[in-house]
Amino acid sequence: MQVLMILSQIWKSGANIYLDRKDDRIAIDRQKLIPPEVMQAAEQNFQAIDAWFKSWKDASPEKITLMKMVHQFCGWQENEKLLDWLLDEKDSLMMFDDWMIALNKNGWKDIYDDFRQFENEESNKLAKELYIRAVTYARKGA
Repeated sequence: MQVLMILSQIWKSGANIYLDRKDDRIAIDRQKLIPPEVMQAAEQNFQAIDAWFKSWKDASPEKITLMKMVHQFCGWQENEKLLDWLLDEKDSLMMFDDWMIALNKNGWKDIYDDFRQFENEESNKLAKELYIRAVTYARKGA
């Protein structure tokens, strides 16, 4: 089972799995909410899950913002501030769509595949602009 599929099922269950910054280890809040078959898949794929989280440790703020946007739109993790921004600024929402289309042209066909492997100059340019727009919106105090 793909890492993001397992993680999405954990998040959708109401539990939270994350990399604890204190000890650099995987942590889970509300583990009892996770269905047994999902927990079993997580245990069997622990190394891959750990590697995925650690691959984000040194990611740029742009990449992290886009990851959060993807997770919001896939219904995996709610992010009210991002959603409010994209609902308020339709041009930014359309730019996010353009970013996803650019990744799709590079072979991103499955939401459970890490988008980072499909990036190119065009998608990186859109990512940078999206991040600038997100920061500008957040600074407005909206």
